[in-house]
Amino acid sequence: MTIRLGYQMPNFSYSNSVADLFPTVIAQAREAESAGFDTAFVMDHFYQLPGLGAPEEPMLEAYTALGALATATEKIQLSALVTGNTYRNPPMLAKTVSTLDVASGGRAILGIGAGWYELEHQQFGYEFGTFTDRFERLDEALQIIAPMLHGERPTFDGKWYHVENAINEPRFRDNLPIMLGGGGEKKTFALAARFADHLNIICNTSELTRKLDALDARCSEANRDRSALETSYLAFVIIDEDGDRARRLQREYLLRQGVDLSTASEEERAAATDRQFCGAPDEVAEQLQTRVLDKGIDGIVLNLVVNGHEPGIVGLAGRTVKPLVA
Repeated sequence: MTIRLGYQMPNFSYSNSVADLFPTVIAQAREAESAGFDTAFVMDHFYQLPGLGAPEEPMLEAYTALGALATATEKIQLSALVTGNTYRNPPMLAKTVSTLDVASGGRAILGIGAGWYELEHQQFGYEFGTFTDRFERLDEALQIIAPMLHGERPTFDGKWYHVENAINEPRFRDNLPIMLGGGGEKKTFALAARFADHLNIICNTSELTRKLDALDARCSEANRDRSALETSYLAFVIIDEDGDRARRLQREYLLRQGVDLSTASEEERAAATDRQFCGAPDEVAEQLQTRVLDKGIDGIVLNLVVNGHEPGIVGLAGRTVKPLVA
């Protein structure tokens, strides 16, 4: 598995017609595949997230959507960025992602994290618990899921989960990759050092150097070869052949989030745009190179939350970013 260039779809607010929604998702996945993206991601949420939209805006169930994309694409890897561990029983999740792997001919990746969106848990009836609870649960879940993905039949009796000789058949392969996602320097990074093939780091670009230093430390503590743990960064990209249009789309997007760039202080502007890369293709490429890749990150997972549904934009982003991570 390699994730050098991933495309995440965090937004399904494309039109007023539900009938047009999934064809637009398929079109983006196919355009990403044609443009050289190696992985397509959807979020594992039930509601749209704060900062992206209102809770009632459209949000597809992740694994149903990924299963449908498996039949609509041919070579691009498929994953959630990332699965909320609290939403599924661990052996059931192992079964689910293994089925996606079978359906896609070996293109599934298990992206997983501890879960964080309290409103979803509350309104859907899932136990939220404390921060410590959720990471204890993730640790236990990985001790069940990882062996099941490798063809073993684990028995486990923990504080949160219990399985007995859990069978996971059929499997397409014995090395289905595990990706952790998040920015937690102690818990998330420690679990990545123990269990993951890939870590997608979610943070502000201004924090990246510190995050990578912390990851080095967690790998050392786990006696893990740091070079064997691939990394990527989640980037919010607003790109257009016309850089001025891209900047206008960025201003309009941030205004909907309550940030007016025309009146914001320099500090407020920096905070609002720390994870964003905006402009014409050459400007976006330069920003990603200097703010992310030069820090030591291996790959880019980007979303195009403002205009990715517009035909041609995913391809433009692919042509812009792929040379940087090839």
